[in-house]
Amino acid sequence: MIAMPLAYRGFSESQLPEPSNLPAAFEPLDPGILNASIPAFFIGRNRDGLWLARDLRSENGGLFLFRNSAMAFARRASRPFGCAMVFSSETFELDVDNGGNPLAGYLRPLLQLITLWRRSVANGGA
Repeated sequence: MIAMPLAYRGFSESQLPEPSNLPAAFEPLDPGILNASIPAFFIGRNRDGLWLARDLRSENGGLFLFRNSAMAFARRASRPFGCAMVFSSETFELDVDNGGNPLAGYLRPLLQLITLWRRSVANGGA
């Protein structure tokens, strides 16, 4: 599997593409890097820490507890030929129906509670 960063330090600001209406993480990939006929999946986390896999064309996507589960979903959804996976360092939210772990969505309130508790402990509370 090949992973590639979404940004490259060698580009100057003048080489950046024109902004589009799409969220930054889901802009079409440069055809010089990846052929448009190859399916591409974005793998990353949402603000609650759950893993997401979402294809570039907004046809498939899912929430997962583990990174490997999100990657396995992308591989299954792109059978038999496989896909490119782009790992996002920025958080993003799932904007398609959850085709992943159906329980992951129900864990969101628990994850939010754990996050609040961690912040409270970090700030000296108990």
